[in-house]
Amino acid sequence: MTDWLGPAEWGAVALSLRVAMSATLVSLPLGVFVAYALARWRFPGREVLNVLVHLPLILPPVVTGYLLLLTFGTRGPVGGFLDDAFGVTVAFRWTGAALAAGVMAFPFMVRAVRLSIEAVDPKLEQAAATLGASRAWVFVTVTLPLILPGIIAGTVLTFAKGMGEFGATITFVSNIPGQTRTIPLAIDLLLETPGGEARAARLAGLSIVLAASALAVSEWVSRRVAARVGGA
Repeated sequence: MTDWLGPAEWGAVALSLRVAMSATLVSLPLGVFVAYALARWRFPGREVLNVLVHLPLILPPVVTGYLLLLTFGTRGPVGGFLDDAFGVTVAFRWTGAALAAGVMAFPFMVRAVRLSIEAVDPKLEQAAATLGASRAWVFVTVTLPLILPGIIAGTVLTFAKGMGEFGATITFVSNIPGQTRTIPLAIDLLLETPGGEARAARLAGLSIVLAASALAVSEWVSRRVAARVGGA
């Protein structure tokens, strides 16, 4: 087994799973909130928020990573505050890799959930509100069950993007063994190492299997949820 992939490569796989899962868990509640705000609310700065959310999709990933470094580095406004006040360092740590993955994947989460929310007839929510339900209760009992397939799709897309993020990650947190070296960074290093092509191919194959498995599980869960909601 160790001949197939070395300890360093298995470490990259474990770190990638940790980074992608952390990015997904943090992005999920914030993504649902932002998607709902963009789909249902009208407020000053709404278009600015929409642009900021989708900016990582159109910016080169290296630029996004550089902006993260300027903001969350130890000399940046946010990173400096976290370091001085709490002793927390994000740059060049696995938490920084999770942050980069979350930022790059956030538009996918918001887009998937927002489309699901916009597909829900507002009259259903208004009907529940006229019966005395609060806005939060309407969301939990009416909107949330109907948009669950979109949430699942956004969650899987975020996880998959987190597993494959490269440009912003290497710019923001570098390629540090055991700390920030995820699967894409490990593949990049192996391709530059004499004799590393075979392990790079195996690692790429493993990443394909992980991504395909996540998509398969997502499809299965989405069908089950859609069938349950449709039969309710």
